[in-house]
Amino acid sequence: MLVRCLEECKPDWINLPGTAMRSWVNEDIILTDSGHHFGYIASGTANLCTPIGKFPVPIGCYFSIAGECLLTGIGTGLLVTHFGYRGLFSIGGPIEGVGRLRYIDGCSDSVLVSPPRVGDPCLNMLYVPPHIDQTPHTHPSLRIGIIVSGQGCCKTPMGNEDMRPGDVFMLPKDLVHSFHTSSEPMRIVVYHPDSDCGPSDDVHPMVTRTLVDSKPASEIPSIRTTYIHSGI
Repeated sequence: MLVRCLEECKPDWINLPGTAMRSWVNEDIILTDSGHHFGYIASGTANLCTPIGKFPVPIGCYFSIAGECLLTGIGTGLLVTHFGYRGLFSIGGPIEGVGRLRYIDGCSDSVLVSPPRVGDPCLNMLYVPPHIDQTPHTHPSLRIGIIVSGQGCCKTPMGNEDMRPGDVFMLPKDLVHSFHTSSEPMRIVVYHPDSDCGPSDDVHPMVTRTLVDSKPASEIPSIRTTYIHSGI
C-alpha cells in the first residue's frame, strides 16, 4: 500500500498498470492525449484550459476530461490518468457530506463520475462515519484515493497507515484492507479503473423506457440499432 501527502507525489507521475497518478501543487501541468484524466481539487482553484474554453474547478470539486488540456491555478489536488480510454467531459461538486448509497459497516458512497458504459472507470466518494471498524475486504482492481476530510487509519497485513486530509493512497488489487475511524468521520474520493455496473447497449434508460405497444424497445430486436454512425 502506498500512502503519501500531496507534496510527496510531486513532480513525477507514478506509473501503475494502465494508470498513472500524481499531485497538482501550484503549477501548470499539461495533461496529454494518452488517455482520460480524473482530478479532485483539495485546496485553491484549478483551471482546465481546453480547446472549447477555460473552466474553473474550485476546492471540493472534481473533473473528468479526455485528451490533452492544460491544468493551471493555485492550489493542490490529485490527478489520475487512465491510458487508452476516452470518457465524457464533466465538472462536478462540491462533494456532499455523506454518500447517497449504502455500502458496508455503516459506510456510504456516491458515484461522482459514472461509467458511461458498464466496465468503464469511475470516480467515487466514500463516507466513513465515526467509530467504524470496517470488515477486512479486497477489490479485484487497484484503488487510488485522497483523504478529503477527517482522519482515521487503513489496516492491511503490512500494518496500519494513519490517514489525514491531503494524504493520497494506492491499494493494489486483492490487498486485504479496512478503514477505521474514532471520533471523526472520514471522507475519501476514490478512483476505480473499472466497473461491473452501468449502461449497456441492452440496458440503458433510453431503450428500456421506449415503449412500442407497451413493450420496451430493448425487447424488440427488429427495431434495435445495430450500428452507431460516427459522423454526420
